Amino acid sequence: MLGGPQVALAQDFSGSKPLLPPRAIPGGALPEPEDSVPGGPGAAAVAPGPDTPTAHTALPLVPFTSARDALKAWMRDSTAGNKVGAVRALEYAASQGHLTAQYKLGRMYAGGEGVPANDLKAFEYFSKIADENADAMPGTADARLVGSAFVALGNYFSDGIKGSYVKPNPDRAFDMFHYAASYFGDPDGQYNLARLYMTGQGASRDPRQAARWMKLAAEKGHAPARAAFGEMLLRGGEGVPRQPVLGLMWLAMAREGADPAREAWIIERHDLAFAAASASDRSAALALIERQHLLNSRGGNAAQN
Repeated sequence: MLGGPQVALAQDFSGSKPLLPPRAIPGGALPEPEDSVPGGPGAAAVAPGPDTPTAHTALPLVPFTSARDALKAWMRDSTAGNKVGAVRALEYAASQGHLTAQYKLGRMYAGGEGVPANDLKAFEYFSKIADENADAMPGTADARLVGSAFVALGNYFSDGIKGSYVKPNPDRAFDMFHYAASYFGDPDGQYNLARLYMTGQGASRDPRQAARWMKLAAEKGHAPARAAFGEMLLRGGEGVPRQPVLGLMWLAMAREGADPAREAWIIERHDLAFAAASASDRSAALALIERQHLLNSRGGNAAQN
């Protein structure tokens, strides 16, 4: 019963909130670039929101004939190393409703990639994506972007954005992760939803539902979910049967896909678990992994043929 292949089944058993598009993300009018003078008292004001075709705050808007024209300019300026021109073109395309441009800008402002980091502006872009594309067809390229936007919003609602109207809100975080996990089948959404069920934030604590969603993400190759699910099976209890061999298998598969720079904790927990396991359990787990690799290899060859 742990994590069937269909997300819809997981919902049926969960008894959680119905699968409906979350209510509109809160937003507010953000200042236009001309509202402040560079270097003056308002220079540190929040950057303009994505609802208007504003250019990069440092330059006036350069008109484009269409979003497609702007995207061509973005690619040209990016290749030439003109970051300001590239961002300006991307913002124009985003203002025309181009989903990929909106998502790209959200990621850029969230990570400070080519632009000053601005979590509130990133939140605004992700909010626009979620509000306007909640019914995107699952499994499509657009849906993957929309699902990721819902996950980003869930993270912002989990922690809030300091000095802004976006306050920590576990219930809204649950809404965002649940919709990304259920409707879009997003593995990051499934992983984060499982964590909320583990801790009881935004929802009643439910270890069994946590295991169900964690397994769904693990089956999609999500390394942290594989590690967490493996530990659940090693530990057992609270409605989750103890299955040490399967637990070791998932931890080993998590280690294979882990990024040593960002996910060293996965490697550490894998090494500790295998050191504490019996020789027979280790051997059985390694045999399962070899079998899994063989099945994956056959599946890949079949897809190519």
